[in-house]
Amino acid sequence: MKTASPIDFTGALQHAGLDPVRARAPEILQLNLGKLCNQACSHCHVDAGPTRTEIMSRETAELCMHVLRDSSIGTVDLTGGAPELCPSFEYLVAESRSLGRKVIDRCNLTVLSLPKYKGLPEFFAKHQVEVVSSLPASTQSATDAQRGDGVYAQSIAGLRKLNAVGYGQPDSGLEVVLVSNPVEAKLPGPQACMEKQWKEDLAKEHGVLFNRLLTITNMPVKRYADWLRQTGQEQEYMALLKDSFNPATACGLMCRNTLSVDWQGNLFDCDFNQMLGMGTAAGAPSHLREYNLEQLKGRPIATADHCFGCTAGAGSSCGGATA
Repeated sequence: MKTASPIDFTGALQHAGLDPVRARAPEILQLNLGKLCNQACSHCHVDAGPTRTEIMSRETAELCMHVLRDSSIGTVDLTGGAPELCPSFEYLVAESRSLGRKVIDRCNLTVLSLPKYKGLPEFFAKHQVEVVSSLPASTQSATDAQRGDGVYAQSIAGLRKLNAVGYGQPDSGLEVVLVSNPVEAKLPGPQACMEKQWKEDLAKEHGVLFNRLLTITNMPVKRYADWLRQTGQEQEYMALLKDSFNPATACGLMCRNTLSVDWQGNLFDCDFNQMLGMGTAAGAPSHLREYNLEQLKGRPIATADHCFGCTAGAGSSCGGATA
């Protein structure tokens, strides 16, 4: 078995002349609305599931919108858990759109099968939400292995519902984006090639359309890290990430232009740091109540070895490959 290189992420950055990684002015406000989810996926870095109780309050949601109103941030990115399960979800979407901001919803697709949320496709379309949907693989066996029996069929049903209101249709202006992460402990395949193949396969097999495919590397955080340890693959996977370090990915890292906010309003450089409890650097605001643009831009990003996941191969971010 391959053993991990002794180099740490700071050392890799220093060797590449990239240390420290610094943030730009925030362009994306990524709100994690909590850990409640209708699924409990084996790869989940949030450790989300149906029994979790952490969820954003209306007070914190209103604080998010207060900060947004007084900022130049152009995009609101809603994630979770299943963000739609948060009682303030529709308020956040409608208010963000009324302020002229773009809204992204990180949707697991199966939530669209829940009776209480059957109207979500029409709500998304009304507010021109970009729907970014998790689908690990284009096949049923691989998807269900990671996310649970029946998830693939429900995901295809969700895509059909989105297509029915215009998502993925030519010239509709309504974008549905699929996100693929490897089922096994390996790096994602080439994003452009996979997108072409997935469009052909899903149209032929199921008659569903989507606009783009993003590939994301599984991060050795929370539930996925537990799975790696339980299957004896942790050292080998970390060695793969370290050996695949690509300095060219650093310019496109999401931590450079995204401000991550947890369900309580605490600030982080990215969603992965949030799950590890790694807050913003000393001297930078640590909560939305303290939001200050001048103190946020140029701050050093908090890094650790899990950051090899975002800088391996073609790179990985909430927007897919970075290089």
